[in-house]
Amino acid sequence: MSIAFLLQYLAGGTRWAEDRIRILPLRWMGIGILTAAVTGMGAWLLGYPFLTSHFSYLDIPLIGKVPAATALLFDLGVFSLVVGSTVLILVALAHQSIRINRLRALEARGEKR
Repeated sequence: MSIAFLLQYLAGGTRWAEDRIRILPLRWMGIGILTAAVTGMGAWLLGYPFLTSHFSYLDIPLIGKVPAATALLFDLGVFSLVVGSTVLILVALAHQSIRINRLRALEARGEKR
């Protein structure tokens, strides 16, 4: 997903991508790190070491038994953290490139910063 955001910035340009991306990067990063930490601490509540994974099968109607592990919740937290940080980096780089273009245009016209 992070690569998809990178490709959108490269293919469509900064302004095009920022008009369409609806992710709030700090919120995604916060939710991600909180999910990963809570998942790791959940094992402590059951008397196991930090980040110990548990595995069982869930019985879902119309589908049947589906394997489920607590490592999936940790992975979702890491996913959210990576996507949020990638979008935050892209936004910071995009704003820097826009600002540099504005400064160069002002300098070309002979105006001061």
